[in-house]
Amino acid sequence: MAVDVHAEVTPELPARRRELADFLRSRRARIAPEDAGLIAGRRRRTPGLRREEVAQLASVGVTWYTWLEQGRPIHASADVVEAIGRALRLDATEREHLFRLADVAPTAADPAIGCLDPEMQVILDGLLPLPATILNSRYDILAWNSAYLRLFPMVAEVEPADRNVLWQMFVVEGCFVRNPEVEWPRVVAVLRGNFSRHLGEPAWTEFVDRLSAASPEFKALWDRHDVAENTNRLKQFRMADGEELELYVTSLNLVGTPETRMVVYTPVDAATAAYLDIELPAH
Repeated sequence: MAVDVHAEVTPELPARRRELADFLRSRRARIAPEDAGLIAGRRRRTPGLRREEVAQLASVGVTWYTWLEQGRPIHASADVVEAIGRALRLDATEREHLFRLADVAPTAADPAIGCLDPEMQVILDGLLPLPATILNSRYDILAWNSAYLRLFPMVAEVEPADRNVLWQMFVVEGCFVRNPEVEWPRVVAVLRGNFSRHLGEPAWTEFVDRLSAASPEFKALWDRHDVAENTNRLKQFRMADGEELELYVTSLNLVGTPETRMVVYTPVDAATAAYLDIELPAH
């Protein structure tokens, strides 16, 4: 029996598939052929690219892409969804939305890496003398101010791949938490909770495998499968020179970049404030 590849989406489709179909058609309609490097050719009845043009740009079959846009229950691999996202010129937020609708785990690392707005550094520097940094959900350290380096001087000295809170905590010598029996399980549990949203992503899997191989302590905690949410809290440090500090850690989610937060450290006592050259407000 012949397949009608021109049949349109029907209301009876499952909600996710119907939403996927509508999203693909709306993204296709907004792209002019010239913008995609194609020749417009004869007059078009509808704006944007044709289905066969999207299929051509993504290097997939026309019938297969048509079925996907019709919301039919076909499986799409991460590489194919990635190719369709490129063909439709999706931004980071739209790309994440496409993968979610297609029920496929993305292949790339966190979109936050290398994608911070320049204004973020201005804000970090404006928070001086308070230490502040920007982290993603894998605890990668994406940006920081000079006061943050007072707490973690090794961040500026290591390779970008090692600029990660857990890697610093479990592998790199320097600044250690004063109560690892409390702090280590909590941070690993937060990572485990975040990991569940990135199952199958090579960047996350490779990071966990690498850290597990480098730190038996991390591996033991990871294998417990505890999960937790990130919270504002008091954090205790023991610096390399033996000085003990207490700071309140406040996390502020960044709306413009998914799964990133600005973390600000506020001294709790006079000794910590003096060590970091911070003047506490008078009570």
